[in-house]
Amino acid sequence: VLQESGPLAGLAVMAVGIWTVALKSDYISLLASGTYMATAYILVVAGVVVMVTGVLGCCATFKERRNLLRLYFMLLLLIFLLEVIAGVLAYVYYQQLNTELKESLKDIMTKRYHQPGHGGVTSAVDKLQQEFHCCGSNNSQDWRDSEWIRSGEAGGRVVPDSCCKTVVAGCGQRDHASNIYKVEGGCITKLETFVQEHLRVIGAVGIGVACVQVFGMIFTCCLYRSLKLEHY
Repeated sequence: VLQESGPLAGLAVMAVGIWTVALKSDYISLLASGTYMATAYILVVAGVVVMVTGVLGCCATFKERRNLLRLYFMLLLLIFLLEVIAGVLAYVYYQQLNTELKESLKDIMTKRYHQPGHGGVTSAVDKLQQEFHCCGSNNSQDWRDSEWIRSGEAGGRVVPDSCCKTVVAGCGQRDHASNIYKVEGGCITKLETFVQEHLRVIGAVGIGVACVQVFGMIFTCCLYRSLKLEHY
């Protein structure tokens, strides 16, 4: 049963990784470290290995070949280690995320927004402020330190247009509460909650699949010992 469910489990693990990489990575450029994406890529790799291992496990069991069982056990161990690493990374980063965002998010937003070579940050900031109805890292006053605002290239804006409740060109020229989002805590709390929710999913999948691999390794060891030498 464990072997037959391998391809499906691998597909599920890989799907979570791809989901994170492809659909939930809009704000990666706003994170100072690459840990979040690293955990997602580990899940993708682990998912591929789980799928291959499931097929190998079926062959090893039905043919009762001890050399295939040894290879199968090593692959299970590899999956176990990958999933534990993904789970631990997600847990550790979960604990460190608040500190990282407090130290880096404001600088990233104010120093890179609308600056050459930082188109990813610009689009991520605009999406963040619009999607979560917030303005600035801690509050809208953060934009006073923006290099884009202070350079005069902002066209008289005091905040980006993406801060506005109704986005029209130049609406960022007025930062009154009736015009822009002045949410308590700014965008930092919104981004932290978003990333932490996905870290919980990654961590749960990683540790959950790792536990399944433990049972697989125990089953493989029992089967290996039960085979007679002539089956080698």
